[in-house]
Order: sequence, then structure tokens, then C-alpha cells
Amino acid sequence: QVQLVESGGGLAQAGGSLRLSCAASGRTFSSYAVGWFRQAPGKEREFVAVISWSGGSTYYADSVKGRFTISRDNAKNTVYLQMNSLKPEDTAVYYCAALQGWGLGQADFGSWGQGTQVTVSS
Repeated sequence: QVQLVESGGGLAQAGGSLRLSCAASGRTFSSYAVGWFRQAPGKEREFVAVISWSGGSTYYADSVKGRFTISRDNAKNTVYLQMNSLKPEDTAVYYCAALQGWGLGQADFGSWGQGTQVTVSS
């Protein structure tokens, strides 16, 4: 298991950008795929993006494709989510999660951060 801490959330205007970070503890972090999920008020948590342990494979939800970019720096034990062209509907609590292997479903991920709030104003 790894421990995850998200940061970088805040308030942005529509059309603006934010970069979220997910810092991990644990020497084996580089063997984990990491995903970002989000939960808007009154809605279920949903998948946003995932990156493989090497960074060589990524996958995005259709709702963020072309606007968000997931990346990682294993030397810093950190995964990033660059969010551009933000929309009010991107407002949510964003969570990062890790798993050994590959997956897209929430049940596949065994380690979760506490979440960071992103609010996009129109």
C-alpha cells in the first residue's frame, strides 16, 4: 500500500487552469498505476484519468479528453493532473488513487487520498 496526499485544488474561473498534485509515500510507488477521480455535489464519484506505472500509457474520460493531462515523476513520487479550459461542471472534489497493475474502475484501486476541492466559477 502507498499513502497519497492531493494538493493544488482551489478556485478558478471558467477557461482557466489548475494543476493538481498527488504525492505518494512508499518506495514501490513507481510500480503503481495512479488514477484521478472526482465527485461533484450530489453525484457519484467518477473516473477522470489514469496513468501506468511507467507513464507510457494514459487514459481519459471523454468529458476531460483534450483538456486535462495526467503525468508522473517517479523520482519525486508524484503524479500530476494539469487541468486546462476548465468548466463549471469540473467543480468537484478530486481524488487520486493507486493500484498495482492496471484498471479503470474504482474498485480496482486500493489506496486513496483524502481529496482536494476544485471550484470553477462561470
